[in-house]
Amino acid sequence: MNGPYKPGTPCWIDLMVPDQQAALDFYCDLFGWQGEVGPAEQGGYSVCTLKGQPVAGIMKAMNPDGTVPDPMPPTVWTTYLSTDSLDSTLKSVTDAHGTVMMGPVDVMDLGRMAVAADPTGAVFGLWQPGSFDGAGIVNEHGALIWNELSTSDVPAAAAFYSAILPISTAASTMSGAEGYTEFKASGRVVGGMMNLDKTPPGTPPNWLPYFHVDNVDEIQAAAERAGANVLAPAFDMVAGRMAVLTDPQGGPFAVITATMPEQPA
Repeated sequence: MNGPYKPGTPCWIDLMVPDQQAALDFYCDLFGWQGEVGPAEQGGYSVCTLKGQPVAGIMKAMNPDGTVPDPMPPTVWTTYLSTDSLDSTLKSVTDAHGTVMMGPVDVMDLGRMAVAADPTGAVFGLWQPGSFDGAGIVNEHGALIWNELSTSDVPAAAAFYSAILPISTAASTMSGAEGYTEFKASGRVVGGMMNLDKTPPGTPPNWLPYFHVDNVDEIQAAAERAGANVLAPAFDMVAGRMAVLTDPQGGPFAVITATMPEQPA
């Protein structure tokens, strides 16, 4: 990636976990990342890299005062959407009946961030870039390739995200993807959305990151050997071959060997 992401585009992901070192070991081994616990003045936040470029963040779950949360929050990846005006976007979040959960926070000269929840309860981040735009590599083995919202109310979620950022939504035209909704920023498809009825019972609204891999079956097997659980074993679908996993601390993520689907005539 060269230059900032267009507003509304997923630009970064990070993971909050009880055991940061264990998460670093798992994902670095699985995807070939480099990463270590960060400096204390940055809360130990780790920026993991691939080929020398940032790909994801991993941090230890802690309260703002540095104490251990009780109860411990769920282990989840947070998807950050790029914005060129965080304050304006946060005002739109509350106007559109979303909830600001944290922020705005200045992150040194890197940028400004906040965490919010949409009206259906799905949590997401917002990032206004300073010197740091977000992921430096995408769509390669071990890097982010897709971000997907599963929601209890697709029309309400579509209206919300279109109200807070320059995002449009449209039904997918891919054959075999009927009922799937695409997010577009600046006319480019940047993410997807589906109804929760396609997920396991009891799944809350959520944003799920997909990592591109060269061989889904091999990655699934390696993840299982390292203590991961399989939510959806490797299967073929319209966009390629994919699997949905949870890391050893319960964080859900998907892996996919993406192919270019045929478009309807």
